[in-house]
Amino acid sequence: MNNAHLSGLNQLFNERVQQNVRMSNYTTSCVGGLVDGLLPINTLDEMRKAAHFLWENNVPFRVLGSGSNILVSDHGFHGIMLLNHCHNIKIFSSEENPLVYAESGANLGNLSRQSALRGLTGLEWANSVPGSVGGAVYGNAGAFGSDIATDLVTALVLTPVGEQEMSALDMGYQYRSSLFKRERKPIVILSATLRARHSTREAAWKILTEMSEKRQSAQPTGPSFGSTFKNPSGDYAGRLLEAAGLKGFGIGDAAFSKLHANFIINQGNATAQDYYNLIRAAQAKVFEQFGIRLETEIELIGEFDD
Repeated sequence: MNNAHLSGLNQLFNERVQQNVRMSNYTTSCVGGLVDGLLPINTLDEMRKAAHFLWENNVPFRVLGSGSNILVSDHGFHGIMLLNHCHNIKIFSSEENPLVYAESGANLGNLSRQSALRGLTGLEWANSVPGSVGGAVYGNAGAFGSDIATDLVTALVLTPVGEQEMSALDMGYQYRSSLFKRERKPIVILSATLRARHSTREAAWKILTEMSEKRQSAQPTGPSFGSTFKNPSGDYAGRLLEAAGLKGFGIGDAAFSKLHANFIINQGNATAQDYYNLIRAAQAKVFEQFGIRLETEIELIGEFDD
């Protein structure tokens, strides 16, 4: 990214671009190097304007929601991070088939709680998933036997060639994956409309609370990007990691949790490279013992040292 691009972006957004920002301050794992520029985005129109400018000028960029489910290299990211503050939620609970609309920067837990408080059921699972609506739509987030692919009615997406509404079928969903995530296609998710069902506030809140308590009792606290690996078909990544003796194993200050082996915890001063080395060591160990290649659920951003 050159100074002309930075100057042009600042002109569009009234000098709001922050330069050389450390990503460890914006990720749930508390690791990550410098990004050339970080731009807070407050409305969908601002998101459209920024994305079009960056695409037209061939400037690499990523949209950052909650900062979970990603591992940003210690070498940083040479481009722009668009910090997504578009978080409006609208609930259409009076309809026969109720719908929940959310902008892509909305917090999943907030969406889930607001839906339950309006007497809607079906989205309680989302309260226990860290992250934003945009990230969930992009990666088909899920829990407790449900996921975005099950609940999505339409997603409003922006690409370099235009804007369109896409169904779950259009998104090409697979387990913890979408067509755009698999093929690394340029896309900005603007909003999503999800289906729900009528219930009562008390019943929905009871389900939400039970799911959240179960998740909290089984998953560790502390800086982490969430689940590290996808569950292989017919098995669980956590079980394989534990069976391979990796529960509690660490490299540097990054270690697999002693509570749940599929979570890597930053024990204080971990680097992104510590995380990366631990991931690769675990993949090699599980393959050596069980012949199974664990795939990461997280996305790697930037360059890592092998």
